[in-house]
Amino acid sequence: MGERVRMRARLRRPAPAAVLLTAVVATALTGCSGFLVPAGEGERSPTPSASAPGVHADTLPPPSAAPAPTADVPAQGPDPSPTATGECPASGAVVTMGEVQAVMMSRAVVLTLTNCGTKPYRVVGYPSVQALGEDGERLPVKVNPAGSMFGRDQGPKEVLLDPGLTVRSMLAWVSTKEGGELVMADALELAAAPDAGARVYPLEGHDIRYMDELNVTAWRAELPE
Repeated sequence: MGERVRMRARLRRPAPAAVLLTAVVATALTGCSGFLVPAGEGERSPTPSASAPGVHADTLPPPSAAPAPTADVPAQGPDPSPTATGECPASGAVVTMGEVQAVMMSRAVVLTLTNCGTKPYRVVGYPSVQALGEDGERLPVKVNPAGSMFGRDQGPKEVLLDPGLTVRSMLAWVSTKEGGELVMADALELAAAPDAGARVYPLEGHDIRYMDELNVTAWRAELPE
């Protein structure tokens, strides 16, 4: 039997000597490149290129906010269900992606599945995650049903969601010992399950475009620890 989740709900003329001293100090400060630039400002580091060799997860820049999704599209899987034209897919479940989290140069985002329909929605298993290329083609990025340093995978558990309620999953970027250059993706296709309506999240301008493998935890009412 599955667990049922319910709603709970900033005049005096200065002496010549002082003027001279001020000019000397100003000249000295000007000659020190970056001396007056606060931390985090000034020239930015170049954006890593997909073709540049030796790009690894520990060389990525700080994380930024999560991208906004594009229109819903049917998930590519066995017998995909039709997708509604509004915000809620015909399946009654919509998946959103949270802001990027960073721990020890690793990246992760929280995926949230919301029952946007009008009747209870049965959830069991893992999110459907697919990396997409520039033209929408599927990329060979492996997605593992597993945990990460952001939390362990507790495995699937059936949950019956009332309308408006949610379950969540942790999607983490991981590097393997065998991994060479990272794959650069232009978007992620996310769905509650392989046969549910999917949303495409563009990744342009985000360091999370660079991938080796992805780990994802099962849908749960509470995030893994």
